[in-house]
Amino acid sequence: MARRQWSIAGQLFALQAVVVTLLVLAGAAGAFWLARSDARQAAQEEVLAVAQTVARSPDVRAALATADPASILQPYAESTRLATGTDFVVVMAPDRTRFSHPTRELIGQPFVGEIGPALAGQPFTVTNVGTLGESVRAVVPVYDDQRRIVGLVSVGITTSAINRKLLGQLPVLLGFAAPALALAATGSWLLSRRLRRQTHGLGPAQMTRMYEYYDAVLHSVREGLVVLTTDRRVALINDEGRRLLGLDADAPVIDQPVAGIDLPPAVAELLGSGRDALDEPVVAGDRVLVANQRITRFEGAVLGTVLTLRDQTELRSLASELDSVRALTEALQAQTHESANRLHTVLTLVELGRPDEAVRLGTRDLALAQQLTDRVVGAVTEPALAALLLGKSAQASERGVDLVIEPDCRLDDSPLPTNDLLTVVGNLIDNALEAVAGTPAPRRVRVFVGAVDDELVVRVADSGPGLAPDRVQDAFRRGWSTKSNGRGLGLALIGQVIHRHGGRSEVGRSDDGGSLFTVRLPVVRARR
Repeated sequence: MARRQWSIAGQLFALQAVVVTLLVLAGAAGAFWLARSDARQAAQEEVLAVAQTVARSPDVRAALATADPASILQPYAESTRLATGTDFVVVMAPDRTRFSHPTRELIGQPFVGEIGPALAGQPFTVTNVGTLGESVRAVVPVYDDQRRIVGLVSVGITTSAINRKLLGQLPVLLGFAAPALALAATGSWLLSRRLRRQTHGLGPAQMTRMYEYYDAVLHSVREGLVVLTTDRRVALINDEGRRLLGLDADAPVIDQPVAGIDLPPAVAELLGSGRDALDEPVVAGDRVLVANQRITRFEGAVLGTVLTLRDQTELRSLASELDSVRALTEALQAQTHESANRLHTVLTLVELGRPDEAVRLGTRDLALAQQLTDRVVGAVTEPALAALLLGKSAQASERGVDLVIEPDCRLDDSPLPTNDLLTVVGNLIDNALEAVAGTPAPRRVRVFVGAVDDELVVRVADSGPGLAPDRVQDAFRRGWSTKSNGRGLGLALIGQVIHRHGGRSEVGRSDDGGSLFTVRLPVVRARR
């Protein structure tokens, strides 16, 4: 099994605990050291003051002038020591001979320690090791009336006594350090708990790998992804999303409001609405995209909006062509049945001995079909467009619609790519056939394709109910369709061709009371 890694929250808590503990211990040690220094300083000041008081005492000067100073100075020094709380008060001669000491056996013995500065007339304090151990002591000279040094006074406090007093203050110091440590530990634990909840208990290596994998996946998938925050700002957009929306790779869109980014109108409207969308077709420039939009939530809280985009331009074009082929196939099947019926009728007339009527019936239908074919082929030399018009004629006939090719229709040389020309003509005719479906007879669709004043003009009129004036402006821009479900993209595909070739479109009323769609494309620009 792989070694279990600490989460970021756990590592942060451990680091904070160690840092806080070290800081508290360092603070306590510093406070202890300062207290120790203050205690030593206070001890030095205390012993110096006591020594100076004893040295200036007239009783001490008088005792030093007697034959037996120890008998007088020993009781005086002990009473002073007990009264001041010091560890020793020693009165000595200039030659170090002690006249007093807490240990009586040491009276008369030489004093241990430095006395040079005092013999020179300078009181001083020093830390020395004597018969009672290490001590902080003061040595002060004793003067007679003639300002001669007749003795020395040394007062001291042992270091152990100072430390005992300092240790007595340690509980107070710990009383401040322990709550501070507990408070810091509690704060670190709460912070790590919050961080663990936000990072889902992941470790730094796991989060690094997750970021690398997610970033690689997001920028390599062939589906556009746009993530918005709750205030409608772009939090993430991958490479495919930039490509589909026509944004430069270096365009500063992250953390920008949607309203401030140059997006296709349909996409901007979808992002700005914040509504859910499922496989909704939108037009982005010359592309047809399928959009899915969802509001993301975590534990009931709204985090933002996720939009995914798939490019279906080629698929929509192929589907449109497939629809045309399917319609043509159905029309041919219907014509086959109709032709079979007529053929049976002709054969029956022959069998009944009425050949003249059989000839007239057969040649009449053949003449009508041939007349339509001759008109289309004579007017349009583009084979694909001619086949499209013939197929649409058969489809219209099957639906009970009279598809009329205008007499002045003429196109000798197509200035457009064949696919673009078929897209414009085929979708306009399909929309017209949809518009007249279900309307009272006669149902009529008129088609004109030709070059007029250096422009390729495609004009399709129908006898349907017509297009409402308030919807004319949105017809091409938003991919509007005459289909009842509103999901058609025929006009959107036409709008792409118009935009690509720098043309223009017009929507008006036909002479039959329906809609009149006119598309004008510059011939020179299209050829170039």
